[in-house]
Amino acid sequence: QLQLVESGGGLVQPGGSLRLSCTASGFTLENYKIGWFRQAPGKEREGVSCISGKRQGVSGDADSVRGRFTISRDYAKNTIFLQMNNVKPEDTGVYYCAAEPQYGPNCELTQYSYDPGYWGKGTLVTVSS
Repeated sequence: QLQLVESGGGLVQPGGSLRLSCTASGFTLENYKIGWFRQAPGKEREGVSCISGKRQGVSGDADSVRGRFTISRDYAKNTIFLQMNNVKPEDTGVYYCAAEPQYGPNCELTQYSYDPGYWGKGTLVTVSS
């Protein structure tokens, strides 16, 4: 069974840090691009960060998180991480990871670029004092 599971969410104060994990089972992440997305209450889902497959070595970040969030991977653990530093209240939302087979050189921050069958159920991040 192909599955992505997010973890690491929780309550964090503004300016704090959090590390999210996205662990795959049933398939190997090396040949997939991975995107992190988030959805705040009452808002549309938006792309946060993405990383291409092992051979391409490409990553990208949304303007709103650039310089604060870092995406990384540990293929031995079949896991992608999202390190969130200096978080802000507007970072609050449910964070999802998604996967898509890597066919080109890049990754995308558009949710429609990822297979509907390769999404996790999300982990909630709340930034509040």
